[in-house]
Amino acid sequence: MEFKVKKADPFKRKSAALVVGVFEDKLKGRRVRELDEALGGLVRQAVQAGEFRGEFKETLLLVSGGRLAAQRILLVGLGREADADLDRLRKAAAVACAFLQQRRIAEMTTDLAQVRVKGAARAEVAQALSEGLLQAAYRFDRYRTEKRDKLPPAMGEVCYLVAEGADIAAVEAGVTHAQAISAGVYLARDLVNEPGNVKSPRYLAQQAQGLAREAGFSCTVIDRAELEVQGFGALLGVARGSVREPCLIVLDYQGGKAQDPPLALVGKGVVFDAGGISLKPAEKMDEMKMDMAGAAAVLGTFLAAARSRLPINLVGVIPAVENLPSGSAMRPGDILTSLSGRTIEVLNTDAEGRLILADALTYVKRFNPRKVIDLATLTGACIIALGHHAAAVLGNDEDLVARLLDAGRRSGEKLWQLPLWEEYSGQIKSDIADVKNIGGRPAGTITAAAFLQKFAEGLAWAHLDIAGTAWEEKGEPWVPKGASGFGVRLLMTFLRKESALK
Repeated sequence: MEFKVKKADPFKRKSAALVVGVFEDKLKGRRVRELDEALGGLVRQAVQAGEFRGEFKETLLLVSGGRLAAQRILLVGLGREADADLDRLRKAAAVACAFLQQRRIAEMTTDLAQVRVKGAARAEVAQALSEGLLQAAYRFDRYRTEKRDKLPPAMGEVCYLVAEGADIAAVEAGVTHAQAISAGVYLARDLVNEPGNVKSPRYLAQQAQGLAREAGFSCTVIDRAELEVQGFGALLGVARGSVREPCLIVLDYQGGKAQDPPLALVGKGVVFDAGGISLKPAEKMDEMKMDMAGAAAVLGTFLAAARSRLPINLVGVIPAVENLPSGSAMRPGDILTSLSGRTIEVLNTDAEGRLILADALTYVKRFNPRKVIDLATLTGACIIALGHHAAAVLGNDEDLVARLLDAGRRSGEKLWQLPLWEEYSGQIKSDIADVKNIGGRPAGTITAAAFLQKFAEGLAWAHLDIAGTAWEEKGEPWVPKGASGFGVRLLMTFLRKESALK
């Protein structure tokens, strides 16, 4: 998608479609009146007929008939002006983009970048709008071979119109940030959407290595032999059931000063999860190719951070495995010795994500990170608790959790904090090992985090359970059916503020 920023009159700019955002309580405002007059009363007639009220995400397409330079006018409802925020603008832009694409219109002009949002700078408004447009333009159709010419085209060109020349630089800066972040979101979505027959741990490692070469950070891949030497017993236990070799992917981005301790991101990388011996039901097992969405978010964030040249040091650790049943797979009742030396009683082989993260959290300590954030599609209990609208955040560092919650609000990728009180640790005590990998049905998301906390000792750590947000069942204009790329915008919002605070 190509973006342009121009100082021009929206009524005189030639375009396939002029997109105009309209607030519900501004239908009689000057901007709408001028548009109505230019169109010979078409807007007023539509409003009087009840065809358009300005409600959030509502749309109305009008043909200009030569009255304006644009061929069509698309009105997009923004809701009440008092309710306007960056996420609403992001979604409204996605609605507009999706609406036009479905009608095979791949070029648009808009002055939405002039919309005011309380507390938001012009660049932030432009970034949110651009993110919405780019999210709506995402496609995963590489495996479609028939009737490709019938697929709706992605938006090709967007022109933002500004009233003052001084706004051009701010809008362009917002677009640049959005493009870097959206590149990371696209990467994360692509990786999650790849089918299981393509996506092995080695494939994930190769993608990480290629990405590192392209974006300018380093990538080290630790293979099975070295994992055995170092004692990654929990990770290797999960990997035993698959013929596909496991690995540990280690990323290093140096954007800050050499002496600055890094911030660490850890992503669960189960490339396909059948549950192991504790086999999952057949229904929707195909979606378990998304069990590496945490790893994908980490890789997407590294790409976005490198493209944005964030002045911060980052370390990424991705344990990559496949969890399948076989004659060599770990069994319920097995005891694994983790990298930390702590022993784990495995009561359910489908609670495998926490096992590989246990070793990854132990490993990341050697980098002396100042903060650690892990992301994982960890528990179905999180979906029961929060649905698909928010991810859970838990941790041992309240300041870190608070900053992540704030980043969630600002990015539109919402988080909700769950408690991690000491009492929950009692549910994962084992009679025959140091800890067991499940704590029963009650508080499943919390006890999974309590398990991880055992291996995060000594770290300032937060855990994001993205089980309910990593995959979209139905599809929305701003997130297609399939992989959502959740976590990249959230982490980039967090990291940008962190780097500014240093």
